[in-house]
Amino acid sequence: MILQNDLFLRAARGENVERVPIWLMRQAGRILPEYRAVREKAGSFIKLATTPELAAEVTIQPVDILGVDAAIIFSDILVVPEAMGLPYEMAEQRGPVFPQIVRNQTELDRIKIADAESDLAYVLDAIKIVKKELNGRVPLIGFAGAPFTIFCYMTEGKGSKTFSVAKKLLYADPAFSHALLQKITDSTIDYLKAQIRAGADLVQIFDSWAGILSPDQYRTFSLPYIKQICDALAETTSVPVTVFAKGAFFARQEIGQLSCSVVGLDWNMDAAESRQLIPGKTLQGNLDPCVLYADYGQIKTEVTKMLQTFGTQRYIANLGHGVYPDTDPQKVKYFIETVKEFTA
Repeated sequence: MILQNDLFLRAARGENVERVPIWLMRQAGRILPEYRAVREKAGSFIKLATTPELAAEVTIQPVDILGVDAAIIFSDILVVPEAMGLPYEMAEQRGPVFPQIVRNQTELDRIKIADAESDLAYVLDAIKIVKKELNGRVPLIGFAGAPFTIFCYMTEGKGSKTFSVAKKLLYADPAFSHALLQKITDSTIDYLKAQIRAGADLVQIFDSWAGILSPDQYRTFSLPYIKQICDALAETTSVPVTVFAKGAFFARQEIGQLSCSVVGLDWNMDAAESRQLIPGKTLQGNLDPCVLYADYGQIKTEVTKMLQTFGTQRYIANLGHGVYPDTDPQKVKYFIETVKEFTA
C-alpha cells in the first residue's frame, strides 16, 4: 500500500523531506478525552490493550485528533513478560505489579521464550486492524521494551525509582542476569519480527530505565542485547528501527553504531553534541514534556529553538519522553502545528 504521508519513514531512512515529521510518545492515551471514554468502556487498561478492536481505535485517535505523522500501536512493553509466563496487573495510581517474579535459576526455568504468533496474537491483530483502517494515511510504529528495562520489572515485580533489586542481581548473580536477559531478547526478536509481518512500518525499542546503570554496566547488561535485536531485524527486514534509551547520554556514540536507523534522545541530550556523536543517523526528540505546561508563546519559542538546533533533515520531532497525562490536548496540538509550520 502506498502511503499518502510518508514523511516520517523518509526522515527515518535519511531521505530528504519537505518538512519535519512529528509524532509523540504516549500520544494515544490519557491526554485525550476520547481515549478515556474508550478506556472506560473497556473497564481496565489491560482489557483495552488486549482487545484488538479497542486498541486499534485508540491507536488511530491521535492521527484524527492531533494530526501526527505516524500512529504507534496501543500496547504495553510488559506484554512480553506476560507472554513469557509472568502475568502482570495494572494497579490504579501504582502502575504495573507482578504477582510472581524471577530472581533465581529455578524461577527462570519456569518461564519460556514467548511465541509471538500465539502468545501475542492480540497485538498482531490490532496492528492488522489499524493498517486496514488507516488505509495508508500515515505509517504505523510497532514497539517493544529493551531487554534490560523488561528485566527490571520481571525481577523487581513493580515500578521503582532505583530498581535496586534488579541492579543488585547484576552484581550478585551476573550469570543468572545474562540468562534472563537472553530469554527476554529471544522473545523480543520474535515479537518485533511478528509486528513487522503484521504491518508495522518501523519498530522502536524503549530502554526506559537505561539511565539507572553506570556506563560499564550499560555496556555489559543492556547494549549487547539491543545490538542482538537490531542485528536480527537488519538481517531479515528493511523496516527501520529506532532505539530510545532514556538517560543513557553516556552511550550515545555506541547506540549510534548499532544497526538502527533512528536514535531517540531525551531532553538531557544536547542536540548539537548528539549530531557530532551520532553522525549519519536520524535523530528523534527531544522537547521536555513540561514545556507543554507553558503558555502558547513560550511553547512556540522552545519548539522553534529545538527545530533550529536539529535542522529539518534527518530529524523527527518528538518529546524527550512520553507526554504527561495532565497536559492540555490543545497545547499538544499547538506543539504539533508549530513543528508543521516551521521552515528553516
